[in-house]
Amino acid sequence: MPVGLVVLSLIPAVAGVVRVGELSGGAAVTAANARFFAQPVPVLVLVHVLTALPFSLLGAFQFAAGFRRRWPRWHRIAGRVLVVCGLGTAVSGLWMTLFYPRPVSDGDLLAAFRLVFGVGMVVSIVLAFVAVRRRDFAGHRAWIMRGYAIGVGAGTQALTQLPWILIAGMPGELPRALLSGAAWMINLAVAEWFIRGRARTSVHTGLRRPDHGLTRSVS
Repeated sequence: MPVGLVVLSLIPAVAGVVRVGELSGGAAVTAANARFFAQPVPVLVLVHVLTALPFSLLGAFQFAAGFRRRWPRWHRIAGRVLVVCGLGTAVSGLWMTLFYPRPVSDGDLLAAFRLVFGVGMVVSIVLAFVAVRRRDFAGHRAWIMRGYAIGVGAGTQALTQLPWILIAGMPGELPRALLSGAAWMINLAVAEWFIRGRARTSVHTGLRRPDHGLTRSVS
């Protein structure tokens, strides 16, 4: 699982690094990137990229049971860092959605999707934090999986849009919104499948294993 999540996260990670390079290297301002150079937008872009990178890449290893068992202290410390990074990613993304000038390809529907899933990511991370403080490890695992699934949606969006690009060229406003929304829904569906599958396994075996899943990450 961690390898697959890292590969999925590399797509937006590379795009984020390129964007930071443009901001710091004095790249030419074009119609496509002008909004990223307007103050105070560069600060928000940097916050978004620099929090999304560790959340997606480092967060992937939080799902490896063997990794957690071998280095439990690392898992707990990383969990605290990832809560901060996840909230930074979601809040900065919400702010940019609300106050950025929109490019031509971003319409109201895509903005609505970004707001809904951004708020969902914040709520999921907060509920995961509350659950682990209450030592509800199953609830913590479920909510952090949902938050992570939303957070790595950009990687899945590249996959959902690629067939359209290859067949019909760059998607317009409506197709881009629908393909982006589909990517978030796919990620959440996969997360729910894992959550419910693990819950069924626990019921069938009669075992409670609080150290399986993202436990103690912020305790």
